[in-house]
This record gives sequence, structure tokens and C-alpha cells, in this order.
Amino acid sequence: MRSFLTALQFLTRIHIVNQRDLTMADFGRSTRYFPLVGVVLGLIYAFFALVLMVFLGSHLYTVRAFLTLLPLLLTGGLHCDGFMDTVDGLFSGRSRERMLEIMKDSRTGSFGVVAFGSLLLFNWSLILDLQEPVLVVALFAMPIIGRLAMLFVVSYFPYARPEGMGKAFSEMADHKALAIGAVTAVLFVVPVGLAAILALAAGILWAFLLGHYATRKLGGVTGDVYGAAEMTTETVVLVVFFLCAHLPITRGALFLWM
Repeated sequence: MRSFLTALQFLTRIHIVNQRDLTMADFGRSTRYFPLVGVVLGLIYAFFALVLMVFLGSHLYTVRAFLTLLPLLLTGGLHCDGFMDTVDGLFSGRSRERMLEIMKDSRTGSFGVVAFGSLLLFNWSLILDLQEPVLVVALFAMPIIGRLAMLFVVSYFPYARPEGMGKAFSEMADHKALAIGAVTAVLFVVPVGLAAILALAAGILWAFLLGHYATRKLGGVTGDVYGAAEMTTETVVLVVFFLCAHLPITRGALFLWM
């Protein structure tokens, strides 16, 4: 329970208890519960989607915009900085050492800002194009798969820096932690339907490709890459649901078990 609450407190703005004197090891052990935190967030996202669409209607752009921003509100934008720093560093065209310096810099470059704005706009357009039942399911599955992808990157790829908070996650996230997280994700995602299963597979594939690319460029991954993996995987999940909803071969057949 302590490790789960640590993960919940670290990854979200939901603070149930006041945890003090947390060590790096405490944060590292919490990684196995990242997907379970995704379950909590997914339930909240789905609840808000249902309530808003029932009382205000699903056709309002404002409702869809709020659902796009809700993950940022509940997580405090935790992964946004990592995403922007990753874009600034990996696509700077500089040396490995300079890339790591750019990613560590507290300032955000224009490329990172533009990339984040574009990602947010793309997410909003995907959410806008999903009809009510599909949207609710997608919003539930999205944070679970996103945090499993982050756990996968943490546990599978080496850490690029000699020190840092992300190193504690990397050292403690072993194969057992990944197995626990994967089982958690499967238990909650698979019953939702085939579209969610496809999104789960696509999310893990994307996390591997991103982690592999970052490792080739940086010699490993960093805490920023962890955040980038989570954010971009959520977008991948929305893309899969969008495709399943609009491709003639899959429309109406992949969302819930009959």
C-alpha cells in the first residue's frame, strides 16, 4: 500500500495521505504500481466523460476540450516538461553530451513548445472525432497503457546519466516490477475489448521504438524520456481507437466483448 500511495502521489495530484521522509528507494519500488495509478486516472477520466456528456451533451467542443485538459489537471502536467525536453534534446542535432545538457536545462526551447502544442491539438482532434461509447472506453484505457509503457521504458532500457532521480526508478524497476505492472494492465484492459487490446500492443511497440531511438542517441534513457513515453503512448492509444472506429473493416466490431 505504501508503494502504491507513493506512485499515486508522485504521478498525480491525488494525495490521500501525507507521506514524509520518502527515499529514492521508495520511489523506485513504486514503479510496479504505475499501471494501477493509470486505472485510478482512467476511472476518473471515464466518469467525467460520462457525466459531462449526459448533462451537457457530447457535441460541445468545450466538453471535449475539458476532457483533453483533464489529464494535465490531474497530473499537474508532470510529463509535459519531460516531453518538451526530450523533443528539444533528441532533435537538436547536437552531440550526445550536448543533448543531455539541453534536456537538463530548466528552460524550454521553442521546438519543445511547438511540439507540445501540436500534440495537445492532435489529442483534442482525436477526442473530438470519437463518439460517446468509444471515447469513454478510450479515456479509461489511455492512462493505463501510457503508464505501462513508461514502466516498460524504465525497466527495459539503461539509464543514460550517472545520477538523477530517474536512476532510482531504473535501478528498482526490475523484471518482477514490469511483470506486476503488465498483469495489472492486462487485467483491466483486456475485458474492455479488442480495440483496447490493439491499443495495448501498439502502445508497447511505440514505447520500445521510442526507448530504442533515445538509447541510440543518448546511450540510454532519462527521466524526460520516461515522461515523453507516457504522453506519446496516450496519443497512440487514441489513434488506435480512432482507426478502429472509422476503418470500415473494424467499425462497430472491436470495442466491447459481446
